[in-house]
Amino acid sequence: MGKERSVTSLVDGGKATAGPPLGPALGPLGINVGKVVAEINEKTKDFQGMKVPVKIFVDEKKNFRVAVGVPPASALILKDLNQEKGSSTTPSTVIVDISMESLIKIAKMKESSSLSPNIVGIVKEILGTCVSMGVTCEGKNPKIVQNEIDEGKYDDILK
Repeated sequence: MGKERSVTSLVDGGKATAGPPLGPALGPLGINVGKVVAEINEKTKDFQGMKVPVKIFVDEKKNFRVAVGVPPASALILKDLNQEKGSSTTPSTVIVDISMESLIKIAKMKESSSLSPNIVGIVKEILGTCVSMGVTCEGKNPKIVQNEIDEGKYDDILK
């Protein structure tokens, strides 16, 4: 493949531009910055309103590929719930409730970066994040919902 150079940046999901920080970093590599920005925006459109890590790889023939990271689960939860931050006094203070459907949607976004072998494991990971943020699920403590998942209560929507 030859020598490859890379540029790493944090962009606004779906709203990257050819201006700083991307333009000045990519310009010297001699690639079409507009095409790179278009691909980044396409790949990050589901993360609007969040900072998203991206890495652009460029080879000697000016071919590029874009790798998009995933925001942390806590950022995805807050975005879904339209909250600024989690509870600072967990577990005594619950700030908001999340639906199982939202958890599954977030789990699918995290699939590429999770070490869990399946969606069930990822949903349980995100429930763990909910515990520390003061977020309940379906009106219950997330730990109870994790146990209910183990008991098969949500098998119909988790498969």
